[in-house]
Amino acid sequence: MHETFRLGHLAGVRVGVNWSVLVIFALIAFGLAQARLPLFYPDRPPWQYWTVGLVTAVVFFGSLLAHELGHAVVARRNGIRVEGITLWLLGGVARLQDEAKSPSVELRIAGVGPLVSLLAGLGFAVMAVLVAVALGPGLILEAVAWLAAINILLAIFNVIPAAPLDGGRLLRALIWWRTGSRVRATVGAATAGRIFGWSLVLLGAYLFLQGAALSGVWLAVIGLFLISAATAEGRHAEMRGVLAGVPVQAAMTRDPITAPAHTTVSEFLDGPLFRYRHSAFPVTRDGTAPAGMVCIHQIRDIPVDRRATTTLGDIMRPRDEIVTAAPDEALTDVLTRMESSPDQRALVLEGEAIVGIVTPTDISRVLTWLTSAPRPGGDHDEGRPG
Repeated sequence: MHETFRLGHLAGVRVGVNWSVLVIFALIAFGLAQARLPLFYPDRPPWQYWTVGLVTAVVFFGSLLAHELGHAVVARRNGIRVEGITLWLLGGVARLQDEAKSPSVELRIAGVGPLVSLLAGLGFAVMAVLVAVALGPGLILEAVAWLAAINILLAIFNVIPAAPLDGGRLLRALIWWRTGSRVRATVGAATAGRIFGWSLVLLGAYLFLQGAALSGVWLAVIGLFLISAATAEGRHAEMRGVLAGVPVQAAMTRDPITAPAHTTVSEFLDGPLFRYRHSAFPVTRDGTAPAGMVCIHQIRDIPVDRRATTTLGDIMRPRDEIVTAAPDEALTDVLTRMESSPDQRALVLEGEAIVGIVTPTDISRVLTWLTSAPRPGGDHDEGRPG
C-alpha cells in the first residue's frame, strides 16, 4: 500500500498516509458523533459530539501508528531494514525491506504489534476509570472507554492465526520452528488466512441478509482483502521456494546498456531509448562509475520544452536509493529488496563495475525455466540455471 503523502519521521521511521485512510477516519468520526455519543448522552450540542468524535478518531489512528511502530522498531533492532509505515483504509502496514532470518525474530516482530495494542487498550481502560472518578459520566468518558475497547479488540483480532494478520505471522513462526521450512510455514499461514477470509465473507453475507447491511458489507470487504492478501503471500512463498539457491548472476541481464549522467533527455530519447527500448537504464558518471538509474516513466514526466536542458543526472534515482546486489548474492534476498523498491529493479555491481541488472522480467524468465526445464527422460528436475 503506497503512501499518498508523508507525515514525517517517528523514532527514525518514515510515516506516510494513503488517501483511503480518510474513508475510515470519516466513518469513525461520523459514527461516534452521529450515533454512539448521542445514544448515551442525548441533548448535547452537535459541536460537542463532533469535537469529541474527531479527536477520538485522531487518537485511534495514533494507537494504530503505535502498533505499526512497534513492528518497525523491533524489526530494526533485529537487523531488518524498514522502509516506512503507511496508514490506510484497513489499518496500517510496516514495510520491511528484508525477511526475518529466524523463527524467533519473526515471532518477536509479529508479537509486538498486538502487545502494543493490548497495552494501549489497558492504558485507556485505566484512564477511563480515572476520568469517571474525576469528571463522572460524559462524552469524554465514553470516548476513552471506546478507545480502550477498540484497542483490546484490535489486539484480539490481530492474533487470529491467519495471514496476513499478525497472528498469521505468529503461526508462520511456529510452523517454521517445527518444520525448519519458511516456505511450508508461509503456505500454511496463507491457507489459514484464506479460510478465515471466506468465513468473514460468509458471515458478512448472513448479516447483510438479516438486515445489518453496513456491518455485513464491511465484514465482507475485510474478508475479501484477507483472501487476496493471503493468496498473494502463498504464491509468493511458492515462488521463493522455486528460486531457493539461485544466485543473482543466473537471473540478471548481463552488461546492460548504460547512459552518462550528463546526457540530456532529448539526447537520450533520440539515442539509447529509441535504439534499445528498455524500460530502465543504469546511469554512470566519469565513464563507468554507477550513479543511479532512470526509468521510462521519469522521462515521460519531463515537459517537452525542458527536455533539451534536463539531464539524466537531474531526474535519475540516485545510487543510494536504488537496490544493488552482488552477482553471487541469493536471488531471494535481492527479490525482497526489489519488491519494496519503487523501481522494482536491482543493479548488479562487481566492485564499482556495473555487470548486470535484474528486472521482474528476468525473475519471470528464471521461474519459467525452473518450472519447465525437462529432465532426461521427459520429467522436470530441480536443477538451477546458470
